[in-house]
Amino acid sequence: MAKDADTDARAGAPPASPPGRRTVDPKLLEILVCPITKQRLEYDSERQELISRAARLAYPVRDGIPIMLAEEARTLGDDE
Repeated sequence: MAKDADTDARAGAPPASPPGRRTVDPKLLEILVCPITKQRLEYDSERQELISRAARLAYPVRDGIPIMLAEEARTLGDDE
């Protein structure tokens, strides 16, 4: 049986993201906080980062997995 190109084998699954550009589960984003300030994070899908404005840090997201280690985060520039 042929499968339609737009149909995913998993019922209700979101469309697949391009390789290296996975999205973070929205439910996870609702509960994640900055490990330093305990404040909410903003998701930058273009840069694949979770931004903590309070700590001035950007935590990387690799393969859809947030890396919530301060030593892995980059410091935000003055213009960010």
